[in-house]
Amino acid sequence: MRLLLIGDIVGKPGRTICTQVVRALRLEENLDLVVANAENAAGGSGLTPEIYHELIASGIDGITLGDHAFRRREVFSILQTERRIVRAANYPSAAPGRDCMILHTRRQVSVAVFTLLGRVFMPPVDCPFQAADRVLAGLPSNIRVILVDFHAEATSDKQLMGRHLDGRVSAVLGTHTHVPTADERILPKGTAFQCDVGMTGPYESILGRQIERVMETTRTFRPTRYEVASDDVRLSGTIVEVDPDTGRATAIRRICVDEAAAKRLEAK
Repeated sequence: MRLLLIGDIVGKPGRTICTQVVRALRLEENLDLVVANAENAAGGSGLTPEIYHELIASGIDGITLGDHAFRRREVFSILQTERRIVRAANYPSAAPGRDCMILHTRRQVSVAVFTLLGRVFMPPVDCPFQAADRVLAGLPSNIRVILVDFHAEATSDKQLMGRHLDGRVSAVLGTHTHVPTADERILPKGTAFQCDVGMTGPYESILGRQIERVMETTRTFRPTRYEVASDDVRLSGTIVEVDPDTGRATAIRRICVDEAAAKRLEAK
């Protein structure tokens, strides 16, 4: 089976390209499951119920979040009621939302998906390694395919999580830095790994935000509003092939759909 994790969706440009291409991409790549990190989907920070439903309608099966999960309070309602969205499993247990979701493919394969926050150069949060162990211990024994979105800053943090979970999950794929890394590999015990799958949004930017606004604040310390940029929109993500009987990964590949490729897919 083939799984796709779409990297951080940034603002309206990121949502628009998902609406354009996800369904066609599912057919072209023969994808069984599509998961997306959408913590930046609402104006560059946070998520709303309306945008959640927009992304699900685009052909995405499940949504993961990160350190901006609670930036918009209106998201609390769907975190409590919807079964296709998760917040970080290493948030306190009293935090709104689920720490794991079980998604089902059309071939009736059950896939567990959860997300974790790193702790290096990140806001204080509970131990991600202990949280991962807890979530895995609570999963039904018949679930073999498990996807972990590790939302973290430091590559060392991400590599440690990959090794910690090697052989116990199908994939550990990183998000948060918005820059795709060229280190995709299958670890020795069968877990697919990559430090970061990249950003889905405007690449003529600073991590999805208008260059001039970020530059002004960086150079002068005058606060500005970091508006979402608009040019060179791309969908970035990573496809993992998994043996559904064992849960072990057999292949991993980066993808990047630029505007020209999006138009080709949309025309199909």
